[in-house]
Amino acid sequence: RLHLPCALARAAAPAPSWYLALLGLAEHFRTSSPPKVRLCVHCLQAVLPRKPPARMEARTHLQLGSVLYHHTRNGDQARGHLEKAWLISQQIPQFEDVKFEAASLLSELYCQENSVDAAKPLLRKAIQISQQTPYWHCRLLFQLAQLHTLEKDLVSACDLLGVGAEYARVVGSEYTRALFLLSKGMLLLMERKLQEVHPLLTLCGQIVENWQGNPIQKESLRVFFLVLQVTHYLDAGQVKSVKPCLKQLQQCIQTISTLHDDEILPSNPADLFHWLPKEHMCVLVYLVTVMHSMQAGYLEKAQKYTDKALMQLEKLKMLDCSPILSSFQVILLEHIIMCRLVTGHKATALQEISQVCQLCQQSPRLFSNHAAQLHTLLGLYCISVNCMDNAEAQFTTALRLTTHQELWAFIVTNLASVYIREGNRHQEVCLYSLLERINPDHNFPVSSHCLRAAAFYIRGLFSFFQGRYNEAKRFLRETLKMSNAEDLNRLTACSLVLLGHIFYVLGNHRESNNMVVPAMQLASKIPDMSVQLWSSALLRDLNKACGNAMDAHEAAQMHQNFSQQLLQDHIEACSLPEHNLITVSSLHLSQCGMPTAIVTDFSDSAVLMTSV
Repeated sequence: RLHLPCALARAAAPAPSWYLALLGLAEHFRTSSPPKVRLCVHCLQAVLPRKPPARMEARTHLQLGSVLYHHTRNGDQARGHLEKAWLISQQIPQFEDVKFEAASLLSELYCQENSVDAAKPLLRKAIQISQQTPYWHCRLLFQLAQLHTLEKDLVSACDLLGVGAEYARVVGSEYTRALFLLSKGMLLLMERKLQEVHPLLTLCGQIVENWQGNPIQKESLRVFFLVLQVTHYLDAGQVKSVKPCLKQLQQCIQTISTLHDDEILPSNPADLFHWLPKEHMCVLVYLVTVMHSMQAGYLEKAQKYTDKALMQLEKLKMLDCSPILSSFQVILLEHIIMCRLVTGHKATALQEISQVCQLCQQSPRLFSNHAAQLHTLLGLYCISVNCMDNAEAQFTTALRLTTHQELWAFIVTNLASVYIREGNRHQEVCLYSLLERINPDHNFPVSSHCLRAAAFYIRGLFSFFQGRYNEAKRFLRETLKMSNAEDLNRLTACSLVLLGHIFYVLGNHRESNNMVVPAMQLASKIPDMSVQLWSSALLRDLNKACGNAMDAHEAAQMHQNFSQQLLQDHIEACSLPEHNLITVSSLHLSQCGMPTAIVTDFSDSAVLMTSV
């Protein structure tokens, strides 16, 4: 809006009729469908030659800068007007709405132009002089914290959010205090500072439960709090332990969807904030549900919620160009791509990898934040089509591009599996080095229960290929113990079928059958095509060895069916033009604008706050 009500209310004297006429015309052109931006700008520009009073001049420069910034690509002119608005308004007492909005918009523009060094001192000065204006002081603190977050300077961002939380407490806004603390908790989780996270989340939980206010605001605080709890559990690979929190979160979002927004603004100006629109929160809850289903091995459920979330996203993106929606879309696609690879839909997975490439092409920040994840996905696809040299190259590139510990461990685990399957003597040194770095018995580099269980499985797989069967059984039993404790169904199925294979090699057919039958049942439930193929082959051979001709024939038929499905999918995937992505290196991806993908990093979508 062009602030006509504020202009009338704050002017020292009645505004001249010519000014009101020009402002009204400008607003008419701005709100036309489609907006007539050029005519709107002409009307506002016509104010300045008339030498209006300082207040009117500053506001007009702000309006011009805002229109040019939001509706055109004329950044130079927008910057010039916003700089004049900021300069003039600082000399005018009690002119906070123009002064701080100019500072806020100007810093956004600087960041867009990659002039972060100009944005920071501007925001710091605005924060320093806004302490008597609670709304703007909090908003500017959030904005500077967001800027530090995007630069990966999470320590500075956390410090600012702590300052904001204390300021909100002093001005009597427990609601905004909770927002600052929850935002800080989000960043601490991203930094893996778990010892600081636990007491902070406990305090946040108390504040959220004790705060009495607008029902939608209260429920949005609860959603924020529960999302942090759920992602904390998922990062730790504790799929079973997270279920109560996830259920609460799903109930909470259902409650929010039934509440109607009321137009009554809070009496405390420091309360004029919200975390995310409730439509965005719905997508986020779908997303964390997909993450949980993926880790637990409920792949049909993951597919169901991904479809719902992507449908909702498409509707929202028609009306809303918020960058966080693209971040949600990329993260959803990353997870569903892994599901496709497990369920034997490689061709679809490859097309979705290409879709992620196209999405990241539109945003340098998305490209930067998801490069390692996309190379990882390409590596997983390469394994699925047995292109092991390409898989090694993609995983090696992904390792160079990430500093995220959990993603690093995930990549190393998969790279080790490539070396084990290849059995190349020239790779033995690399393999031993990798296995030492992800040794689950000694100084495992991350706290994730799931990744540690996977590391035991990889050691068991290596021992099996080396013929050290007793050692392999020890590692695999440890995997089973850990995966059963947290309902990690896919790891359970993989461990059971490998144990079954070991017992078959050792001639213990009864024990082998006791492993392979539940592996097959669990793999069918997931459904995991590779484990079903492996299990059916073992069941065929077991029944042949035991003289069960009918059961052997049935298992052989199942094996043939799975083989045919996987072969057809393999041929279809390799014939797609997108298959050429497996030979693309990081350098080439950068040059052609095609980004590079599984641990979720919300840093690119960590929008700390928006104002009401």
